[in-house]
Amino acid sequence: MAWRGLHISRPCRLTQRYRQICVDIDETGETLGFPVEDVAWIILDTPQVLVSGSLLSILAESGVVIVVPDAKHHPAGLLLPFHQHHAQAAIAHLQVSMSLPLKKRLWQRLVRAKLENQAAVLSGIGSDGASVLLAMSSRVRSGDMDNREAQGARFYWQRLFTDFRRHEGDRRNGLLNYGYAIVRAALARACAASGLLPAFGVHHCSRTNPFNLVDDLLEPFRPLVDRLARARATALEGNDLNIEDRRFMASILSESVALVDDRMSVLAATEAVAASLVRTISSGDPTRLNIPTLLAD
Repeated sequence: MAWRGLHISRPCRLTQRYRQICVDIDETGETLGFPVEDVAWIILDTPQVLVSGSLLSILAESGVVIVVPDAKHHPAGLLLPFHQHHAQAAIAHLQVSMSLPLKKRLWQRLVRAKLENQAAVLSGIGSDGASVLLAMSSRVRSGDMDNREAQGARFYWQRLFTDFRRHEGDRRNGLLNYGYAIVRAALARACAASGLLPAFGVHHCSRTNPFNLVDDLLEPFRPLVDRLARARATALEGNDLNIEDRRFMASILSESVALVDDRMSVLAATEAVAASLVRTISSGDPTRLNIPTLLAD
């Protein structure tokens, strides 16, 4: 099972030899090798990197997701495997024919889990707002008809960062967006590997978003990103998102969460969540969706 990721931030050339990812570093002439089967994701955090066509082919075949940044080093695109699951068509038909009541029940579970994980974050920083979010979670109805998710978000953000505004100039915003993008990429990989179509969500339904389902499943993971971003911003002050910040946030896939009765990495949890969604869709039972729970700091 793939368990590691590569964060490429120096000028280099990526090729493959005998199913090894070979990283030829321009500055030192050093060559590093990594077995393809060990790697789940690669972040190309520099425009000064060349990737061979044969490596791209073997990465797609092996289900490795590649994250490509924009000029500001923010994740801008993904390379995902195509049609890797043996029952792709059957799962896709079940997914697109999901009943509206099932979608609403699934969204209810996702919102409840997000609020509970947000409560865990506030509890971990000593805020007295955790009980309010837990109370909101218990009142989420099917489909979140009362929009508890948005109500909880307003309450939560006022306590997580007292002076925070979601604008590009705030380093904390950069930390959050980078972390969300990394987990989003892992979930997109997991959905593709499970035979799911990322564009067809249970709640998100934008015509311009190819990752509606991924954004649904991302919700309970967001508080983990928030906690990590707050810890980074509190420990080290700064105005701009730097390479060490990006590496720190990319490490989120190695963080641990609880899922059912197990403790596992976020990367493993994304795979388990996607696989459980397939079982949920096949059975029509929303309680079969496994959702991660934050562990105490």
